[in-house]
Amino acid sequence: MLAFGLTVVRHGETQCNKDGLLQGQKIDSPLSEIGIQQSEAAGQYLRDVKFTNVFVSNMKRAKQTAEIIVRNNRTCHDLELVADPSLIERSFGIAEGGRVIDMKNMAKAAGQPLPEFTPPDGETMEQVKVRIKDFLKAMFQQIANDHQDKVQDGGTSSADESTEAPAGLADDGVSNVPVHALVVGHGAYMSIAMRYIFEDLKCPVPRGLDPA
Repeated sequence: MLAFGLTVVRHGETQCNKDGLLQGQKIDSPLSEIGIQQSEAAGQYLRDVKFTNVFVSNMKRAKQTAEIIVRNNRTCHDLELVADPSLIERSFGIAEGGRVIDMKNMAKAAGQPLPEFTPPDGETMEQVKVRIKDFLKAMFQQIANDHQDKVQDGGTSSADESTEAPAGLADDGVSNVPVHALVVGHGAYMSIAMRYIFEDLKCPVPRGLDPA
C-alpha cells in the first residue's frame, strides 16, 4: 500500500466574506487584498513541504489561493494545478448572494443546525458527499497514474507514528511520505469532507487535532 500525505487548505478571504455574504457557487469572487496576504502567509508556512500533486476547485478564490501557495513553495513551484469541478463550494440555493446571518436565521426557523440545513434549491449534505466521493476517486487515480513507480515498488515510506505531541510544523507526521497532495477548496465543502473522511471512512484523526 502506498502511504501518502494530504494537506487541505481553505481559500483566502474575498470581499463577500468580509461583507458577510454567502457566495456558494453563483458568486465567483476573486481574493481580497487580505485574502492575498493570507494566501501568501499560507504559502510561506508550507514553503518547505514537498507536494507531489495539487488539486483545486475551479473557482477564482480557490485557484488564486493555490497559485500563491505553489509559487511560494521551494521544491514544487512548477507543479501543475489540477482544477476539479467536484471541489467547488456547496450550493446554497436561494440563499446565495444574501447575508450569512439570514441563512442562519432560516436554519433556526426550520429547527435545524446550520451545517445540516439546506436552503431551497441548495445541495444537501448527501449530495455534496457524492461529489466528495467522485473527487477522492479521481485524486487517487491521478496519484496512481503520476506515481506508478512508487506504487509498483510498494512505496514503504510512511508517516511518522511517534507518540510525541506534534511540534506545529507544516509537515508534522508526513515528512517521509513518498506522495503528498495539496487540496485547496471551500469552507462548507471541506467541513462535510472532513466529516466524511473521519466519520464515514473511519480514518484516524491526526495527533493533536480535536475532531470538532
